[in-house]
Amino acid sequence: MAPEHRRAPVALPLVGDGPAALRADCANCFGLCCVALTFARSTDFAVDKAAGRPCTNLREDYRCGIHGDLRNKGFQGCTVYDCFGAGQHVSQHTFDGRSWREDKDAARQMFEVFPVMRQLHELLWYLTDALSRPKTAPITAELKQALAETERLAAGTPQAVADVDVAAHRQDVNVLLLRTSELVRKGNTGKKKQRRGADLVGARLRSADLKGADLRGAYLIGADLRDADLREADLIGADFRDTDLRGADLTDALFLTRSQVNAARGDARTKLPKTLDRPSHWTQA
Repeated sequence: MAPEHRRAPVALPLVGDGPAALRADCANCFGLCCVALTFARSTDFAVDKAAGRPCTNLREDYRCGIHGDLRNKGFQGCTVYDCFGAGQHVSQHTFDGRSWREDKDAARQMFEVFPVMRQLHELLWYLTDALSRPKTAPITAELKQALAETERLAAGTPQAVADVDVAAHRQDVNVLLLRTSELVRKGNTGKKKQRRGADLVGARLRSADLKGADLRGAYLIGADLRDADLREADLIGADFRDTDLRGADLTDALFLTRSQVNAARGDARTKLPKTLDRPSHWTQA
């Protein structure tokens, strides 16, 4: 008989599966983000938690006991976190359905592997986005090669994944992501659109024309981007905490993630890429 906490394995995300394959599947994960990661008491987390120690809200079935009320309970950080599907990959593929509760010897290694896998899956998300863009045709072969290599690294044994030099691999992939950005944003010029790493905290950018803008790593915390045009803007690493995106158009925004969207404020008029769901905390009007 299978162990109590063992579940059917899930498949490794493949390029043909599209972005949906990189969506967190908590039902097939052993609550790794609630155990492996460190929490620091702040506006995002109500308590301190050391890496490797289960959150007090984690139940025996690996579900969160306050999932429906995380924001009100002081765990806003949990609502914006996204593993890009790394959790179920580590749980069901890398460790073949063995949980950290079942296998105490493997637990420490599982907690070491998870953060590495999360970074690899984030790169898979970006590469999949890049490959979906018709404008990246000149570098399609290189993008496919990078995606295949990232999948190969993610498919390794626990020790092989733990030993991956993620920083070096990310640097190699970033060369292609930068090229992707250039190809997608080509034709969008102007000083106001070159805002890479800019400090735009609390900036008043309502109705701004930021189509094709370079906002990589920009600090947009609390910025007013209501009704702004962010189509084809490069948003990789942009900080959207409490950013007002009501009515904004992010239809084809480049490298936008669920974490960024969940950290922001929006409404029914906000336009998102088809790969992203509208956050439940956004207003309906």
